[in-house]
Amino acid sequence: MTWTSTGCDPITIGLTPADTLNLALRRVDAAPYTPGVRGCLAGVGRALAVFAAVAVSVWGQVWAHDGVEPTAAALPMFSHVVIVVEENRSQANIIGNPAAPFINALAANGAMMAQSFAETHPSEPNYLAMFAGSTFGLTKNTCPVDAGSTPNLASELLAAGHTFVGFAEDLPAVGSTVCGAGKYARKHVPWVNFSNVPPTLSVPFSAFPQPENYPSLPTVSFVIPNADNDMHDGSVAAGDAWLNRELSPYANWAKANNSLLIVTWDEDDGSSRNQIPTVFYGAHVQPGTYNEQISHYNLLSTLEQMYGLPKTGNAMNAPPITDIWSG
Repeated sequence: MTWTSTGCDPITIGLTPADTLNLALRRVDAAPYTPGVRGCLAGVGRALAVFAAVAVSVWGQVWAHDGVEPTAAALPMFSHVVIVVEENRSQANIIGNPAAPFINALAANGAMMAQSFAETHPSEPNYLAMFAGSTFGLTKNTCPVDAGSTPNLASELLAAGHTFVGFAEDLPAVGSTVCGAGKYARKHVPWVNFSNVPPTLSVPFSAFPQPENYPSLPTVSFVIPNADNDMHDGSVAAGDAWLNRELSPYANWAKANNSLLIVTWDEDDGSSRNQIPTVFYGAHVQPGTYNEQISHYNLLSTLEQMYGLPKTGNAMNAPPITDIWSG
């Protein structure tokens, strides 16, 4: 059914699985009050009430037939998510490569997205895309980038009462805004460009918790290896060994502690195809190879929907990844 009211955007509610109702309810719950939308929200409430009455009849028959209980959760809400971003390797460079045994073990025992693509070249706009839903028009690596108070994953998490930290290897100091230092590159650290992300949330990777302190991790973390360890300057083997050494304890812990590890790449090695590896590993992940096409925008959309956050930028038009979860 489609609900419309003067001055309001139409909202279509289909008789589909419960995640549609859950998403609609999240949108209503998350909508800020402004004087001009009171009637819209009230109307949405009436529409949902009508929808619910019909759904009880229709969905009840489906559930009774299938013998399963209804669920309102479209995606798991993880206690902790850690996203590691590697550099400049295509999927063919990594998946099946014996020089990357740890990453391939994650792929074999997690969800391997076989049709994952970056947005563009070079590196920096892809980091911005996965963090804030836009490349900000960049066609080259630029420092500094002034993204102002544009909504982004970190600002949305903080506004919703969650937590965020960006860990960058060789960052010279907490909150540093330098363009580069040794093997550290600001172009790989998107949150530094936003005025609505506190500088104290940008920290050296040396501050990443030890295994006994993993429960103290923020809701969502980014981990950015330095240029030797992210495969940009170093080899695939060196990057895989670093990831194994630094993140395998977290990967093992995540499976038993409602947490998730995501390993992805900014871009491939410069081809027009720009196909990259992306792997999900942890609790609630159904192992397998998944063939739907995704981008950094779908990744951002998935994280935002997990935590009931508003979609930002191009994530608004990118469906979340919903088929890899085991419940």
